Amino acid sequence: MIKTIIFDFGDVFINLDKEGAMTNALELFEIDELSEELIAFNSFYEQGLISTDEFIDFYLENFPKLSKKDLIDSWNYIICDFPSKRLDFIEQLAKNETYNLILLSNTNEMHIDCIKKHIPFYDDFKKAFNQFYLSHEIQLRKPNTDIFKFVLDTNNLKPEECLFIDDTKENTEAASTLGIHVWNNDPKTEDIIDLFTIKKDLF
Repeated sequence: MIKTIIFDFGDVFINLDKEGAMTNALELFEIDELSEELIAFNSFYEQGLISTDEFIDFYLENFPKLSKKDLIDSWNYIICDFPSKRLDFIEQLAKNETYNLILLSNTNEMHIDCIKKHIPFYDDFKKAFNQFYLSHEIQLRKPNTDIFKFVLDTNNLKPEECLFIDDTKENTEAASTLGIHVWNNDPKTEDIIDLFTIKKDLF
């Protein structure tokens, strides 16, 4: 029996343009692909292991042709719209008080600042959850299993009573190894508001 639902944020509630953001970045940086160093540095930023200023300085040093605004705009290119129907869904779910609701997102300070600026109901969205975990604030990141163990242990949860929803397969696979029920949603064809229809076998 599911008692706790753990939600990802990007491409579950807020729409992302991952492909467009990557194409835009590669064109801006005039490179064919992100190096292992850049990928690792981005991950450090998502884990809150480096500050936003350090992150921007690193990129300005490596790509001196670019301005700070170029970098911030490129970094936030991925952020798209947040359909209000999804806010209605999670607020109604919270109002019902049937499930313990947790958000668990890989994100970073610049993306959250951008969302707060452009999504006026961010605070209302956040209030719908019993716990709201952002990777850069807890210094843990999916798909490492320690982030799921942190959520389970901190909230005294049994994995078999939890459902974790994420659009990234490696994240749901990691959660599944701990005995957590998962839904690897496809943002192109599925919507979180249809959760109880698509995953009716779990409820």
